[in-house]
Amino acid sequence: MAIVSIVGRPNVGKSSLFNRIIGERRAIVDDMPGVTRDRLYGCVQWQDKSFYVVDTGGLLLKDKDPIMESMKDQIFQAIEESDVVIFMIDGSQGVTWMDKDVAQVLRSHSSMVILAVNKIDDFSHEDDVVEAYSLGFEKVVGVSALHDRGVDELLDQIVQMLGDKGDAQGAEEGVINVALVGRPNVGKSSILNALTGSRRSLVSDIPGTTRDSIDAVLEYKGERFRIVDTAGLRRKSRVKDDIEFYSTVRAMDAVDQCDVAVFVMDARELATEQDQRLVGEILARGKGVVLVVNKWDLLPNTPETGDEVNGKLREEFRFVSHAPVLFTSAVSGRRLHRLLDLVSRVHKRRQSRFSTTVLNRIIRDMLAFDRLPTDGTGRRLRIYYCTQSAAVPPTFIFFVNDTSIVTKSFENHLSRKIREAGDFAGVPLRLFWRSSHGSNEKA
Repeated sequence: MAIVSIVGRPNVGKSSLFNRIIGERRAIVDDMPGVTRDRLYGCVQWQDKSFYVVDTGGLLLKDKDPIMESMKDQIFQAIEESDVVIFMIDGSQGVTWMDKDVAQVLRSHSSMVILAVNKIDDFSHEDDVVEAYSLGFEKVVGVSALHDRGVDELLDQIVQMLGDKGDAQGAEEGVINVALVGRPNVGKSSILNALTGSRRSLVSDIPGTTRDSIDAVLEYKGERFRIVDTAGLRRKSRVKDDIEFYSTVRAMDAVDQCDVAVFVMDARELATEQDQRLVGEILARGKGVVLVVNKWDLLPNTPETGDEVNGKLREEFRFVSHAPVLFTSAVSGRRLHRLLDLVSRVHKRRQSRFSTTVLNRIIRDMLAFDRLPTDGTGRRLRIYYCTQSAAVPPTFIFFVNDTSIVTKSFENHLSRKIREAGDFAGVPLRLFWRSSHGSNEKA
């Protein structure tokens, strides 16, 4: 699809306009300059056109801060990728030297520019638009992102400039949604960049350089993947300010929207208790999971290292021992090509469904050699039949004589047996128990 990028100096309202156009609060909005560090993509349909809108970080050409330098690279790349560029300024402040610097860059990189003058909240501010023409762009639109004023006119201009480049066909259908999740600085952005072959997400040794969730869509072996690089998830007690809070919320929202979560760890540190809780939360939300041990190239290359790390990992993630594990290095690319194969496999198994006949045959064969639990009086659990009530994730209802007899250990055992029979590696299973007379139910 066509790409429309929003660029400009910090704090002129780019993220507010992005959120207004997209119709949801995807970009973090705050008065602190530079809160949008990476490029955020969102899909927009307007009239008969469909296109991506990109929210970039603020452009300060004379700032030598390392993060700002990386941000400039991101914005230049967004400009190169774009079919239309929305150059945004703050009309209430007039044209500044920073606006002039950005204008110079845009004249060098793109002829498809719409100058959006923000904070034209009512007719009394219309004169603020006039000064903007001094920047030398033909198409100028006064808008108020906050009050939704002039946004329709801006979208009309975009559609006109796109011509036949917009495609209104559903772009999200048939896409496998993947969320890259993990603590800050474990290499999620490097993995995304290695998979897409482009620096879509900032890569830095500074923990937390990805504050928002960054999207990329790619095709692999005939399948389309939408990969979201989330902000690093931290302990709640360490979420100190609003920006970190929104980023953490955004990351968990990305998990809610995904089909498969790729949980990334640093090979030198592996898992913390927080990691274990986060993976547990992913499973509780019914998502498939693949465990990735990144930065493998930083460990000694010996068989003992592999055995030690694998053993420790399995111990720390006993509750998800069925999940596929990939040992890789995003920097060297070692084994990284296998990641999308694993994601695809987990995605397919997560949608699997047994017929009731086949399922009950499997259950009958399983239980032929297993002792069923009993209650305090010696009354034994009886399973009459089972049915799969849903897929995504696979959900099973067991009809029994008395749900109170079911023990957690037996439920875990039965879950393992079903997982083996259905090859549900990396897929959460949900088991429900219902008494045959329907008077009580147990999850």
